[in-house]
Amino acid sequence: MKMEWKPEQEGLMQILTLLKESQSPDTATQRAVQQKLEELNKYPDFNNYLIFVLTKLVSEEEPTRSLSGLILKNNVKARYNSFLPEVAEFIKRECLSAVGDPSPLIRATVGIIITTIASKGELTSWPELLPALCQMLDSQDYNVCEGAFGALQKICEDTAELLDSDALNRPLNVLIPKFLQFFRHSSPKIRCHAIACVNYFIMGRSQALMMHIDSFIENLFHLAADEDPDVRKNVCHALVLLLEVRLDRLIPYLPNIIEYMLMRTQDAEEGVALEACEFWLSLAEQNVCRDVLGPRLPALLPVLVRGMRYSEMDVILLRGDRDDDADDAEPDRESDIRPRFHKPRSHTIKHNVHGGDSAMSGGGDSDSDDEGGEADDGSLSDWNLRKCSAAALDMLANVFGADLLPVLFPILKETLFHDNWVIKESGILALGAVADGCMGGMVPHLPDLVPYLVCCLGERKALVRAITCWTLSRYSHWIVSQSHDLYLRPVMTELLKRVLDNNKRVQEAACSAFATLEEEACTELVPYLGHILQTLVYAFNRYQHKNLLILYDAIGTLADSVGHHLNKPEYIDLLMPPLITKWNILKDEDKDLFPLLECLSSVATALQSGFLPYCEPVFRRCVSLIEQTLNQNIANSQSPEQFEAPDKDFMIVALDLLSGLAEGLDGHINHLVLNSNLMQLLYQCMQDPMPEVRQSSFALLGDLTKACFQHVLPYIPEFLPILGMNLNPELISVCNNATWAIGEISIKLGADTSKYVPLVLNHLVDIINRHNTPKTLLENTAITIGRLGYVCPHDVAPVLHQFVRQWCISLRNIRDNDEKDSAFRGMCQMIQVNPGGVVPDFMFFCDAVASWSHPKDDLKEMFTKILHGFKNQVGEENWRRFTEQFPEQLSARLAAMCGI
Repeated sequence: MKMEWKPEQEGLMQILTLLKESQSPDTATQRAVQQKLEELNKYPDFNNYLIFVLTKLVSEEEPTRSLSGLILKNNVKARYNSFLPEVAEFIKRECLSAVGDPSPLIRATVGIIITTIASKGELTSWPELLPALCQMLDSQDYNVCEGAFGALQKICEDTAELLDSDALNRPLNVLIPKFLQFFRHSSPKIRCHAIACVNYFIMGRSQALMMHIDSFIENLFHLAADEDPDVRKNVCHALVLLLEVRLDRLIPYLPNIIEYMLMRTQDAEEGVALEACEFWLSLAEQNVCRDVLGPRLPALLPVLVRGMRYSEMDVILLRGDRDDDADDAEPDRESDIRPRFHKPRSHTIKHNVHGGDSAMSGGGDSDSDDEGGEADDGSLSDWNLRKCSAAALDMLANVFGADLLPVLFPILKETLFHDNWVIKESGILALGAVADGCMGGMVPHLPDLVPYLVCCLGERKALVRAITCWTLSRYSHWIVSQSHDLYLRPVMTELLKRVLDNNKRVQEAACSAFATLEEEACTELVPYLGHILQTLVYAFNRYQHKNLLILYDAIGTLADSVGHHLNKPEYIDLLMPPLITKWNILKDEDKDLFPLLECLSSVATALQSGFLPYCEPVFRRCVSLIEQTLNQNIANSQSPEQFEAPDKDFMIVALDLLSGLAEGLDGHINHLVLNSNLMQLLYQCMQDPMPEVRQSSFALLGDLTKACFQHVLPYIPEFLPILGMNLNPELISVCNNATWAIGEISIKLGADTSKYVPLVLNHLVDIINRHNTPKTLLENTAITIGRLGYVCPHDVAPVLHQFVRQWCISLRNIRDNDEKDSAFRGMCQMIQVNPGGVVPDFMFFCDAVASWSHPKDDLKEMFTKILHGFKNQVGEENWRRFTEQFPEQLSARLAAMCGI
């Protein structure tokens, strides 16, 4: 019999003092505590003391005991594998004996330690854990039952996959039926645990659950009207998950579930209402949505629009009830500023716009990421009933289209013109939410609605002004396509006034809305550039920190939209000084550089030669940011305890700005590259383990190839194998940019590309024939294959038959441009080398040729030669039979272009 471990008084006192001190707010004390903990960790039985304080030392206060357990949990997480076996055994035993502690806080802490040990891969080496917990569920002592359930729920959450595997003999076969028994337990807390435990296994379609699916559904219905809000919330969550995973099983009950969810979406507890509201989002993604929900839209839409109102609490938190809501003199709290995500550069191609419906589509694939109106509700939680209701209405508008409107219009009439501003605000939000899906049906009403919204921009309440900005931006596609005097000009004038609003939330909404308007209007804005720039530059001096970041985006988008029209001395003199002042103030480690660098990248590309006076310091600093990041990365990998890992976003954004410079300044960047070590740094970036770094470095490589190939040339033997290794379509953007760079290099390298073709061609052919390859990647791949065929037709033509059909399909929707030109020349040369390779797919080639609007004369001649050659080869009769299969439009276009 081993001696049972007992603590020594002195050691115990030391640890208790430490636990008390660690609750002190003083940072110096905190640091001393951390240091002491590190020292104590050197004693093997320190963890025994920690579990002893948690489970046995009832004389101490609960928060102190719980803290002891949380320190133990961190130790388990960090170094459980180096615990002595007897220490690990002692902790496991103590945990199991304390699962039913009378204190809910201690029980919960014990549960956390148990799941932390379990998720250390220890479920297999702690075989008695699950049976012990299972047995405790049947205890007559509520504390034991609840504690065991609490621990099981955490284990289910952390190790759901493992529990459904053979590694443990499939314990779920026992656990699931066991959990289902407790759906009818008298304690709401236990009922809650039971549903939560089962819910973790729905998404994984666990076999054990699928066997009991009917009993699960039946038990859920039994709990539908439970008086406990947490139980109702878990029931709603279960039904939402089942809808995604086992719709087939729910179909017979769907009408009843819809009625239930209608009721729950109006639950007095916002948590329950929010969980129920998720159901409509899920249902909208199912094919049955139209049939099952259509008849109930008159009941559902009023509920959703009601859910879109700000709650009384929101209005207090957002200070929405004050008429004087000027707050733009108050500095922002740092906590209000969200981390931004830089979207690395990706090479894309302009498309032909086909067919008449594009005007109705609400501006292409606008993803309504700012649903629920504001990009962010400041002090409010991110996802709430308001945002969820708005998102649901948006998705339903996409499902039902114009059929939604007869139900929605009476609601809009009532809300949009309501005296209560909170209700009016929800109506304006609803109007914006349906813009994407109901655009066609809304068009006849927009001539009245848009001027009304323009009036609402002058409302007294800031929250109404803010949401109106967003809703107008959702209709910007229509606004831009109408008479400027009637719509675009008044909308723009009023939005720009709101950009200078004295309320920060309105500034933010107006700035974001204006950026959306810019994207839609593009060069239509050119006549108004002076006024726009004056407003945006004036905002520079007024905005606090958070909105400045959005302002950078509006300026960058403006530059992207009007391009070289920005390159006028009077515009440059307005715009550049404030940008450069900011650029000089910001330190190299300040994350505010990201949006500023992105903005400058767009500005440099638009201004082209107009950016020359600013390019040298900008270029130098970008190179220096890349170098600092790489050096810090090396330092960190060599001695991680001394140097922390760098934030690689600095490097990514700098690479992207250099791309903007190379694209805008073209040959002018030559001397800058010559006098720097950029090419060596680029070589390192191209091999970085982080995909986004590689993605941006390949984009820069392509732009440098176009701007100053003489500096790229010496590195080609090192660069091309790296590009070849990155043709992995799993990483779409990396693959896309690598593909594009290979095409640009081949055009410059000419026939010398031949020795590199074997490194890349097979990958490219695989990608173009792959299922589900995204459109942009397909197009870039086709262009690069065409360019390789242009410079090395003899190397590529032998495999023509493997890609010609996909190639033609991929390129038929692209606008005429230089990339398309070089690719088609390559295709014509390959057909001349290997005409047999195209024969089975010749109709696809004809279709691709017909996609040209104005090919250059010599290219048109190549097309004509191939078509006539093919016709002479097969003879008049066969050619007639062949062309009879053509759609009429195709025959007409080919006749006009090639006289055939």
